Amino acid sequence: MKNKLILLFITILFLASCKNEHSKTKIIGKRISISDSLQTNTEIEAYIKPFRESVNKDLDSTLAYAVDTFSKTDGKLNTAIGNFMADAVLEMSNPVFKSRTKKDIDMVILNHGGIRSIISKGNISSRTAYEIMPFDNNVVVAPMKGKQIKNMLSYLADRKRAHPISNLKLTLNKDYTINEALINKSTIDFNKTYYVATNDYLYNGGDRMYFLKSKDSVINLDYKIRNLLIDYFKKIDTLRPKIDDRFKQIIDN
Repeated sequence: MKNKLILLFITILFLASCKNEHSKTKIIGKRISISDSLQTNTEIEAYIKPFRESVNKDLDSTLAYAVDTFSKTDGKLNTAIGNFMADAVLEMSNPVFKSRTKKDIDMVILNHGGIRSIISKGNISSRTAYEIMPFDNNVVVAPMKGKQIKNMLSYLADRKRAHPISNLKLTLNKDYTINEALINKSTIDFNKTYYVATNDYLYNGGDRMYFLKSKDSVINLDYKIRNLLIDYFKKIDTLRPKIDDRFKQIIDN
């Protein structure tokens, strides 16, 4: 009888310990809204204030002047702001590319959706570049053969959108078929390899620009487009881009 009582006691202790080991903890979450009602930590605010003021001073220092307000909705197949961006990429990237390869960039293609802000009339600062291009996209140069160039031209004609281009002239017929295509003011030689500057997002298939990628090695210039724009603004005095005939449609033909 005594042994049975001892065994029963041990069994009860064992069950109790198992229950404690597998007990569940109830976790209750609470949502804390971030609003003006939250008090500012004065010590932290005093610490970061000089850094914030220094950053804002650098971002807001005037680099150039825009003669008008420019938006990516201003034109159908090309826009002043898109033309400026593509031309800036060509002008600022080509010396870097040439110093590395002894070759020139033949043309530039970017994407319409990559323009994230307008440029307002008045002073242009580094903050303007951050607003237009908030992403850390680098300039890359893709070697493109004839078939890729044909696919690029078909892409532009099919999309009917003002994707920024530079050093490429594309004229469409009324039915959006291709009437004429020139690179560097010359008829395209589809047996030649062209060096096309773009950004790493597009090269990797962004906006379905799959035609950019090939078996040939891409050249990454390690030059962020945002930094390139800042350098371009520092180089010029006045920004006055225009809508032109680099990508147009012939209505009466």
